[in-house]
Amino acid sequence: MTDPANTLRAALARAGAPSSDFDLSPGTHPPEGRRLRPAGVLVPVLIDSSGAKLYLTKRSSALRHHPGQIAFPGGKQDPDDADAVAAALREAQEEIGLDPANVEVLGCLPAHETVTAFHVTPVVGLVRARFTPVAEAGEVDEVFEVPLDDVLDRRNFSVQSRLWRGTWRHYYTVPVGPYYIWGATAHILRAMADTMERG
Repeated sequence: MTDPANTLRAALARAGAPSSDFDLSPGTHPPEGRRLRPAGVLVPVLIDSSGAKLYLTKRSSALRHHPGQIAFPGGKQDPDDADAVAAALREAQEEIGLDPANVEVLGCLPAHETVTAFHVTPVVGLVRARFTPVAEAGEVDEVFEVPLDDVLDRRNFSVQSRLWRGTWRHYYTVPVGPYYIWGATAHILRAMADTMERG
């Protein structure tokens, strides 16, 4: 039987090019001269006897950036963070109560640029043992898990659009259960799905 962790490691070793929220909208371009802020998000995968699961969050509706959206735990890289990996692990501990010692970092997916001017490094981490998530008050409304296969099946993705700052913005979506995943999170999952598919 194939070890899912080894499958993920192999996929990360052949990961493709960086992506952007602007990729699917050829007529929309980032502002000239804008400065991107480094950030890291954790893609936390738990593998147990019933298969591989992915932890996700529902962001607080009171947040300035991406309120109410489904997201990976993570955030901007602080000056005290050694790199984006450290930022992702720190943020995951703050947002969902995941101890960094309980995470084996398998590697990183290519960076993703968001419309809100973040340069996001997705860090894929294997959660060593099941834990009880604790949502950070004021930041996270809900922490939940979904089957990894469901969000890495390219047949479950679609491209939708909405009017954004006077132009039509196109983006990936991938629904799972009662949750509607779209935007940067869906784009990163689609990049991960494409990487797995190339194997």
